[in-house]
Amino acid sequence: MLREGLICAAMQTRAFPPDGLPFRKMHGAGNDFVILDSRGMAPVCTPGLARAVGDRHRGVGFDQLAEIRDGENCDIALDFWNSDGSRAGACGNATRCVAAEWMTETGQDRVTIRTTRGVLRGEMRGEAVWVNMGPPVLDWAQVPLAREVDLLHLPIAGDPCGVGMGNPHAVFFVEDIDAVDVAARGAEVEHDPLYPEATNVEFVQVRSHDEVRMRVWERGTGITLACGSGACAVAVAAHRRGLTGRHVRIEVDGGWLELDWRDDGVWMTGPVARVFEGRLAPDFPAAGS
Repeated sequence: MLREGLICAAMQTRAFPPDGLPFRKMHGAGNDFVILDSRGMAPVCTPGLARAVGDRHRGVGFDQLAEIRDGENCDIALDFWNSDGSRAGACGNATRCVAAEWMTETGQDRVTIRTTRGVLRGEMRGEAVWVNMGPPVLDWAQVPLAREVDLLHLPIAGDPCGVGMGNPHAVFFVEDIDAVDVAARGAEVEHDPLYPEATNVEFVQVRSHDEVRMRVWERGTGITLACGSGACAVAVAAHRRGLTGRHVRIEVDGGWLELDWRDDGVWMTGPVARVFEGRLAPDFPAAGS
C-alpha cells in the first residue's frame, strides 16, 4: 500500500525518506482524511506532524489523520489524529476508507482492524463496505463524564443524550437543524465541564422512524461534513429516546450514512472515495518533530 518507498531507519529517527513521505487522501461522505502507512517500521506521526499536515493552507488538510500500523492478532491496526495534533479515539469514516482499500488490494471480503476501541470488523456486502464500530458505551464513567448522571438526559441546556463510541458524544435533538449555530454551540459544548476529555457534539432533526438529519462539531477539529462515530452515537441516542428504530439513514452535510445497531455493535456504511496520492517534501515543516 503506502509503505512502498518508505525507509525504516529514517522513520525510526523521525526523519523523512530522501524522496519524501507518501500519503493517501480519501474521504467518506466529505469527512476527509490523510492516510499514512507505517507497517513494518516505527510509527511516524507526531502531534507536530499532524498539525502541519492538517493545515489546509500550508499542508494537505484533513479532518482526521489515520496511520496504519502492523496488527497483533488482526489484519491491521489504526491510530487516529485530529488536525490540532490531539489523538482521536475512533474515526468511523476513516476506518471504512482503510477497510475498503485493504479489501480491494488483498482481494479479501473481510478485515479485522485494531483500534483503541478494540478489534473492529469490516466486510464487503456487494459493493458496500460495512464496518462494525463496536457496542456503544452507556456507562457514565467510561464515556467518560465527570460525574454520575442520566445519559438519556444530560444536565446541559438543550437536554442532550450522552453516548460513547470510542469518542465522547453529546447528541442534541432539535426541531429545526438549520436554525442551530453549530459553530458557536458546538465549540461551547465541546469543553463543557461534564466532559473531562471534551466531546463531539451532534445536532439532529428527526424526519421519520428511519431517517434523520445530522450536523456535527468534532472535538479537536470543528465542523465537519460527516462523522462516523457521531453517526453511530446518533443512531443509538435516537433509538434510546424512542425516536427511531435501530436501523436508520442519516443525512449529513457531505451525503448519507446508513447505520444498523445490532447485538454485536453498531454497523455503518456509506460512500468511500480515494482523492489523490502524494508525498510530503523531505523538508516539510515539522518533519518528524
